[in-house]
Amino acid sequence: MEEQTTTAGSINPKHQALIDRLSTRRSANTTTTTSSDSARPVADFLSSFASSKLSIEQSLSECRSRADLDQIAASISSLEQFLAQNSYHLPSYELRSCLKSISDLRSAFDSASSSLLPRKKFSFRNKAPKKDEESKNVEASAEISVVPSDIDKISSLSVRDGPGFRNQKDITLVKDFRQCDVGQGEFTLSDLENCRVYLKGAVRALFFNRIRNCQVFTGPVLGSVLIEDVSDSLFVLASHQIRIHHAKATDFYLRVRSRPIIEDSNKVRFAPYRLTYEGIEEELKESGLGEETGNWANVDDFKWLRAIQSPNWSLIPEEEWLEIADISEFK
Repeated sequence: MEEQTTTAGSINPKHQALIDRLSTRRSANTTTTTSSDSARPVADFLSSFASSKLSIEQSLSECRSRADLDQIAASISSLEQFLAQNSYHLPSYELRSCLKSISDLRSAFDSASSSLLPRKKFSFRNKAPKKDEESKNVEASAEISVVPSDIDKISSLSVRDGPGFRNQKDITLVKDFRQCDVGQGEFTLSDLENCRVYLKGAVRALFFNRIRNCQVFTGPVLGSVLIEDVSDSLFVLASHQIRIHHAKATDFYLRVRSRPIIEDSNKVRFAPYRLTYEGIEEELKESGLGEETGNWANVDDFKWLRAIQSPNWSLIPEEEWLEIADISEFK
């Protein structure tokens, strides 16, 4: 066992390093909280969330028509976005509990829609468009790169029941927030596999859930990004706050105002933001993200409290950095 010695009135150096690290984290989190007008105390958020959840459950029990289903679906999406917007300040246990509640509401919604519309199920999730099997783009290599000639199919989808892309596979998804009503709002991406996603223009918040073997490139996010359950993917993101849960074997290229947070993640790597398209520099400035802060390299692992470097994340060597991706041509 390693010998630990202290003199009277002194603190073991390792313990002091841990104390200093936790103190710095609390200070950073306090600054972020007080500087964000939209941040809610945890207790207030949980109260509002529980009230909305109860209202949706009541609506589900009284659902009698297609119009009722439409309204309930919109309410579930709004609750999901409300969680995404406030996720940065939530303890991990509360966050997972809220995510499970939303999942339960979706399941209840699907059951209600099946009972009410048995012949043509009205699903909360978006239906994937029919695709010509011969036009699917099959990646021959696992190497991550952006080569427009590799892309055989581009789809710009208008998503009902809350803006987002859901339940898609082997397809490229494009959204320009400057050309739709979603601009300055929230956007959700969930249940995507082997997809490329290009998001241009500013948005208030982004929510990612269950992303597999995807490449995601986004313009500025005015508030927060919440990432839950992703693997074997690449994210290029610019945001004020980024929180990552249950990520594995994924690379993140970030420009972020506060320190990125990871929890229950491993084999994740970080590097600076590597994206361009026409107008992005002005959008970054208007979103308060015009300057590089270097915080992409200052990652907090909330499940690693030892004073030494967390083994769950690392920096991508500069010689391995992704070339700056220009997505101007995708519309």
